[in-house]
Parts: sequence; structure tokens; C-alpha cells
Amino acid sequence: LSMASGVASGVASGVALGVALGVALGAALGVALGMASGVALGVALGVASGVGILRPESWLLGLLLLFKPQHGYWQFSRVTPLPLVNLSFHLKNWLRKDWQKGLDNLEQLLTYTLQFIPVIQAVNFVLAEIPGEHLIFRVNQLAETAYNCDADLLRFASASLSQTMKSRALDGFFLLPAFAKQKINRYLQTDMRLDTPARAAAAGFYYLSEKEPVKAAEAFSSLRSLPYGEEMFILAAILTACNNAQELTAIANIQISNFPPEPLFRSATWKVLVSLRRVVEDIQVIKKSLSRTPRSFALNRALGELTNILNQRETLPRTERNIIINIAENWKQILLQITGEVGEISIKQKVRNPYIAGDPVEGSLFVGREGILTQLQELWGSSNQLQSVVLFGHRRMGKTSILRNVGKSLPPDITVAYINLLTLGNISQGVGEVLITITDAISDTLKQSPPDDEALLKMPYRSFERYLKQIESNLSGGLIIALDEFEKIEDLIEAGKIPPDFMEVLRGMVQQSPKIGFAFAGLHTLEEMTADYFQPFFASVIPIKVGFMEPAATVYLLANPHEDFTLDYKPETLEEIYNLTSGQPYLVQLIGFQLVRLYNHQVFETGQHRDPIFTPKDLETVINDGEFFNRGRYYFTGVWGQAKQGNPHQQTLLKTLAPHPKGLTIEALIKTTGLNETTINNALETLKRHDVVKQTNGNWHIIVELFRRWLLNN
Repeated sequence: LSMASGVASGVASGVALGVALGVALGAALGVALGMASGVALGVALGVASGVGILRPESWLLGLLLLFKPQHGYWQFSRVTPLPLVNLSFHLKNWLRKDWQKGLDNLEQLLTYTLQFIPVIQAVNFVLAEIPGEHLIFRVNQLAETAYNCDADLLRFASASLSQTMKSRALDGFFLLPAFAKQKINRYLQTDMRLDTPARAAAAGFYYLSEKEPVKAAEAFSSLRSLPYGEEMFILAAILTACNNAQELTAIANIQISNFPPEPLFRSATWKVLVSLRRVVEDIQVIKKSLSRTPRSFALNRALGELTNILNQRETLPRTERNIIINIAENWKQILLQITGEVGEISIKQKVRNPYIAGDPVEGSLFVGREGILTQLQELWGSSNQLQSVVLFGHRRMGKTSILRNVGKSLPPDITVAYINLLTLGNISQGVGEVLITITDAISDTLKQSPPDDEALLKMPYRSFERYLKQIESNLSGGLIIALDEFEKIEDLIEAGKIPPDFMEVLRGMVQQSPKIGFAFAGLHTLEEMTADYFQPFFASVIPIKVGFMEPAATVYLLANPHEDFTLDYKPETLEEIYNLTSGQPYLVQLIGFQLVRLYNHQVFETGQHRDPIFTPKDLETVINDGEFFNRGRYYFTGVWGQAKQGNPHQQTLLKTLAPHPKGLTIEALIKTTGLNETTINNALETLKRHDVVKQTNGNWHIIVELFRRWLLNN
């Protein structure tokens, strides 16, 4: 009786569904046949096809599913779409017991039978039971299964199941014209739901597979607190930005956010996103560079990255594979359109070395200090009130270059008079000689006559004050007096060459005029110097730290040192240079200088044939050459010597940390050095303030890898 009822119910349902779809078909064909005849034809077709398509007799045979055969394998009818009794129940148990094995069984059912509805019912039921910490991982496994058999599986893990039968039944109407299928599909289309974590996860992966990263990001945004949720949200957001960029300028303007920390759920995808980020950086070079040479190399580099992505498509997760391939293909076509404009480059003679190792830099080599220049522009952008500042940082960090270049960023009525106090040497005429040096530099800058030397030597303060008043009366804007290496003043005070009240008197003179400001540059903040001498300036001078360059600025400096630079770098070479230097500008310039020398020597002196592109092997050759550390000794010994000053035991800690690239904990430093925790913390804070060490994951380590290596051998 139960079987008979089931058959009757199945046939009735099939006919009813066939009639409903026949009416829909009739409506679609009504334009050609007339509405009334179209509906009548649909009813007739529906009654005939309801039995022919749904195959209730095969459904009846499928009731054998109630009994498990002795050999342990289930057998199903593959031709009926009517849900088989208890199939969904068994699928739920399989999925609960072993998710992956259940998916394998599910894949077999969807590949070889028409039992879509029981499958999706079971999947949705079990997905709702999965705890949040496992959800995204398991939905990803489901997505891979969907790609192997039926893509709608992922869709209906989020969409309303009430529409499933209608959508799936359309598959049987293979005789339907294409325009009719599209028309009916518009009425049967279902919306994705994000009201539960399971549905949101399924929607996120589905939208990625459908190349709709905006919707994928929206779906993953509600899962950011779950394991891998933040990663998938960032991934979808980056793909959105890349997919929306359809022309060169738009690609160059992409701001790719920081990647999530390791370990990564989609490591293969993130490797590709690293390549896309390199392409963006190269396109920025193409857009910004005035030279045909760096543009040509950047273009070739970008095309190579995109070609590698396309060649390695099979390594990508299939969910996001299509959208990544689309992005790579679109960007490649955009770049190929400008190849004729950029052109090819050949090198016929020695490359002029554009890098400057040691001296202040100007022009195109002065990059990466936009943040500091912006601060100075804000402080000195008006002559109404010029603020005095102190630029501090360890040796060869670029302080002098900033003072030498800042004038180009200021309004034309603000003048910078630069004085390097090291030119004072071992003075013998006291404070008057210091003021002669300062007034000479000011007069040369402003093209005005300096005060009489004799007057400055006899009455230094009074003569200098009168000179500043005279200068102020002739200023159309403002004057910045830039004193480089200002520790020289402290040395002169300590040596008894100038009186201890020099800074106090100087501050008093400056305060008389809002049109005159001072810029000090040195190794220390004023607070780190002898407080009695520099106390007068504490409240009125703004400290500005000069630190390392950012990775992008380091790359730009190396790749674009001059508009006619004809050499290039592999991306991994640029990355390794930053890893070795942390963006320390002197070391970056020194490495570039040595690499150009290496290329000229190999090609034009020893006759080697090589590409004009620096590889990691070239970098290794330069670093392992004893000449590199010899040329860089002024930087290395300068940082080492500075560690003698201030808090004691800084050098002891540096020697202790040098053999440990990943650093040591405070506890390990206490055990190794025998120093107490307070002493170690004070010394580490001083070293940290001067960008020598930093703490990462609880370990204190030396920031600049090349300085650490130098310490090991010296």
C-alpha cells in the first residue's frame, strides 16, 4: 500500500510539475502560436512529459535503497529525478560521520544520477550543524566537489531550496529554444541568502566561482571572526580591486592592502596576488618614469609575471581560478597595446653609475621621504610663524639629504640656509667663529653682505642679534637656518671652546622673530644631549625622527635612479635587498652602486655575456665581496660607536644578539649577559629609539641584517 501510494504520488507530482512547466513553455511560445493555443499545447506537453521525464517506474525500483546489499554497495536508478526514499537520511549520516567521504559519495550521486534534491537537502542540513571553527574549511571542500560534478550544488547551499525543483526541472526540457529558457529562468532565478554563517560561506565561494568578487566580499564580511574568514574577505576585496581595473591608469592606482599573516588558507592564490602586486608596481613605473629604459624593463617584467600566472593556472583553487585568469588576460592585453610605445633597449657601453654611496643625494635619487617633507611643509608653509625642528636618526639615514632638498618643497618666499657644523673643525676664536660660519652661509644664501668678522669676534651675541634684525627687515618671507651635525655644538661646549649659555642666547634671538626658524639635524634628540645646554630649546623645538625607507620607496629608488638608467632588477632581488637593509638609504645606495660596478666589470672588462637584469646571485656576489663591508664601514662603525653613548651596555647587547637572526627574549638576554632586567630594558629602549633593534613576537633582534653580519665579523 505504501509503495502504491508513493507511485501514485510520484506520478501525480510529476504530471503536475510537467503541466506547470508546460504552461510556462506555452507562455514563452504564446507569441508565435497565440496565448490560448500555447497554454493548451503546454498542458498537453506537460502531461506527456511528466511521466516520460520523471520516470516513476524507475523511482519504484529505487525503493531497493531501503535494503543494503550484502556486498556493501548501494545501487540507484540514474534516470528518475524523483527523490528516492531515505536517500537524504543516509547522506546526512555519511556527511556527519566523515565529511570528505560523504562528499565523495555525494559526487558519485550527482555525476551518475538525477538525485539533486535529496543531496542538497542533506548538505544544507549538515552544514547548519558544523561549528564555526570548521565551517569555511568544509565549505571549501564542498566547493571543490561542486566543480567536479554540479555547480548548482554550491548555489543551492545558500539559495532558497523552494525554487530548486523548478530550476532543476528545466534541465529536462532540452527541446526548449534558448530564448525561452532565458525568459523562464528570469522568473525562476533564486537569490542567495546570507542569514546564517553556512549560507554566507557557500555564497562567498559561489560568487567567487561566478567571477563576482564584490558579492563574495559582502558574503565573507559576515564571517571575518571565523578561522580563514578575514583571509577570504581580504582576498575577495583584492580581487574586486584588480577585476575593476580595466585600463592602465586604473591598474596603477590600485592600493593592495596588507596580506594576512601566515599560515595562509589559500597559499597558492596569495602567491598569484603577490605577482599581481608586482605588476601594479611595474605599471606605476611605466606611468611615472620619464625614461624609456625603466619603462621598457618594467613592461617586460609585468608581462613576464602575467604570463607565469597564465601558465600556472592549474595550480590555483578552482573557485577563484577563472576570475584570476580573466584579470591576468585583461591586464596582459592592456600592456601589449603599449609595447610599441615603450620600445626595446640595448646597452652598447659602460653604464654610468647613478647611485651615490655616502654623499647627500639630490634629484631623482632623493625619494621615500614624503612623510617628513609633508611635516616640514606644514610647519614651514607660511612665514607667519616658522617652527623650529630637530631631525634625528642614526648615521647615514638621510638627514642631510632632507635639509638639502626640503627647500624645493616649500613656498618660494621661504629660504633654507644650510650649515654643516663639522666645517668648524677645532676653532680657536670662540663663539664668534661659530657665528661667522653661520652668518656667512646665510649671507651666501640670501645674497646679502655678512656682518664684519671683527665685530662678531669682539661682541658675538650683540653683532649676531643686529644681523638677524637686518635680515628680517629685508625678508619677503621666512628663513630657516639649518644646522647639520648639531652635536658639534655640544662638543665645543664640553671642550670649553664656546660658553654653555650659547643655546639659550640663540633661542632668545630666534624668539624675537616669527620669520626665522631653526632646523637641527643629528644623531640624538635634544633630550638625549646634555640637558643643561639644550634645555632652553626643549619646549619650542619639534622632534622629527628620520627612519628607514618603506619597501615601495626602496624599490623605486633602485629601479629608477636616473631617467637613462639601462639596468633592471628581478623582483626577488629587490625583495632581498630590502630584507638585508630594511630600507636603510645609505646601504640601499651602496648595494646599487656595487651592482652597477659588477655589471660593468663582467660585460665590458671580462667580456661576459649576461642579461642586464640583476638577480639574487648578483646580489650574493656583491655582499660576499669583502669590498662591500669595507666601503660601508663608515655606516657600520658609526652605528656601533653611537651605541657607546647614552645608556650603558648597548654594545654588550648588540654583540649578544648578533649570532641570532631571529633574536632573543629578555629572559635569554639576562641569562647570557648577566645583566639585570632594568639595565637591559633601558639599553634596548635606547637602541630601539635609534632604529638599531626592535621586538618581534617577544624576541629582540637587530633590524638591519647587514649590520648584524658586520657585527659577527668585527
